[in-house]
Amino acid sequence: MKKTAILMMTMLAFPLFAQVKVVRDAKTKQARTVEITPLPPVVEQYDAFAWQSDTPADCPFVQSEALSKIAFLGIKSGFHFADTWYPTWGDDDLLYSPYTDGVCWRLDGGNDRSGSGGEAAVTGQGVMEGDDPLALVAYSLGIQPASPKPYEGRYPCGSLMYNGVWYYGTYCLGPSGWVNYGNTVYNWPWLGPFVGFRISTDKGHSWKDCPHTPSKSIFGESGWNGYPVKIGSPHFVDFGKNMQYSPDGKAYMVAHGADINDSKPRFGNASWITGDNVYMLRVTPSEENMNDASKWEFYAGKDADGNAVWTNDFSQIKPLLEWNNNMGCVTVTYNPGLKKYLMCVTDGGNTCSRMNTYLLESNSLTGDWKLITYMKNFGEQAYFVNIPSKFISKDGHTMWLLYSGNFATNWNGEDIQSNPVGSHYGLVMQKITLY
Repeated sequence: MKKTAILMMTMLAFPLFAQVKVVRDAKTKQARTVEITPLPPVVEQYDAFAWQSDTPADCPFVQSEALSKIAFLGIKSGFHFADTWYPTWGDDDLLYSPYTDGVCWRLDGGNDRSGSGGEAAVTGQGVMEGDDPLALVAYSLGIQPASPKPYEGRYPCGSLMYNGVWYYGTYCLGPSGWVNYGNTVYNWPWLGPFVGFRISTDKGHSWKDCPHTPSKSIFGESGWNGYPVKIGSPHFVDFGKNMQYSPDGKAYMVAHGADINDSKPRFGNASWITGDNVYMLRVTPSEENMNDASKWEFYAGKDADGNAVWTNDFSQIKPLLEWNNNMGCVTVTYNPGLKKYLMCVTDGGNTCSRMNTYLLESNSLTGDWKLITYMKNFGEQAYFVNIPSKFISKDGHTMWLLYSGNFATNWNGEDIQSNPVGSHYGLVMQKITLY
């Protein structure tokens, strides 16, 4: 840039996201270059503190001897974008993630808007670029339509970038994002089926449509009229960059759900954020395998010697974990520094109230899983909680907790506050230490 150049600053129609710098020739006033600078993350600081665990008396998980506390280090990063961010670490060092229900900035200075409710549902695909959460650039690669019918919502879930191919899963919800039942309003109380994957071989710029539909989902489940599903909203286990820490080269997913034989169901028993059980499944990832149900294996409990049993028969699937009326959205990340798997589970209460998140640890994917800490009213309404493997310290103790929060701050007369500081709708990252 020459010193004699004249800079003209203009703002986009949506000024939240970026500034456009037009560099003009000093003599002709003609535009020479256009530079678009993304808004940096919203960073907030506060006094560090250790979250005091408030474990319910009926918690089925024993306390971990190795890890028992979580400390929030007093620094938050994030964006007031859309929600539903589940990053997967590609071999090109970028994080690829779905997003939906909001706006996300594009590198050309415009923005994409995704909304997963209704017949015209669309889901977004985005990138998180950078090595430091305090200096990330997050941007959209576009949006993709996919009908939820006969359900009313179709949302992103399991997302995996492996060997340059992006597998992007979606699931369905019903009957509506605003449901009155008695004197309570609920948000999407019916968890529908996992549909399958759309696939991109050019890292999210174009897509091959999913061959399955909501009414003919990959595993044949149906959540219609609130019938409980087991694989509704699965998420891939985060094995690090390009799945480098997979124990056997397979991709694993965990999902929350429920069983029809529940003796104490609650309304919204299996919703987008509530459930009774966690299930697990795995596949050798390839374009040919991902949408072929016969290529998947399902966790079916343990044999008499305590070894995990895997089956291709979906009817034989069994819960990996159970806690009636206290489970919900689940994610797992491998921590190479600690040589442990870390699981985040969120119980969403009545789907739009204060929500509870607890962290579990295990030396293996099939357990035993032990409790690290139980965070009552975390967020106070945090959801889609996950730990991106890219930002775990070498010793494994320090990392960033990613989530969205506080989408329904005043439903049913609630007064939802931000706890910890910086919990808001969009993309939130909190720096933490486990010890």
